[in-house]
Amino acid sequence: MGQFLGVRTVVYGVSDLAEGKAWYSRVLEQQPYFDEEYYVGFNVGGFELGLDPDARSVISRADGVVAYWGVADMAAQVERLNALGARQHSEIADVGDGIRVASFLDPFGNVFGLIENPHFNAD
Repeated sequence: MGQFLGVRTVVYGVSDLAEGKAWYSRVLEQQPYFDEEYYVGFNVGGFELGLDPDARSVISRADGVVAYWGVADMAAQVERLNALGARQHSEIADVGDGIRVASFLDPFGNVFGLIENPHFNAD
């Protein structure tokens, strides 16, 4: 087994923590498990999505690293995120072997990636 064990935490910078918490609560359909004035954390299937209000980290990350969050139904989630005001960053792409990816820009300029991977088992 390699040294890397998979995604554990992805932190997005937000200019307004309350607005970020509200938007991601709607997207993830849950409230954060950790909620402080300096950081908000959501447990997403055993992995962490964190929000950092540090204004120095809120620079457009449209061309930066993309973390992909697993979904069971890509088409449904693409439709849902579009309805929630995310801007599509990349269209759904089949990257082979039944794996599909797409990405969005959240209201804060972060790239929010989705992956439908029938082969991934987090157990």
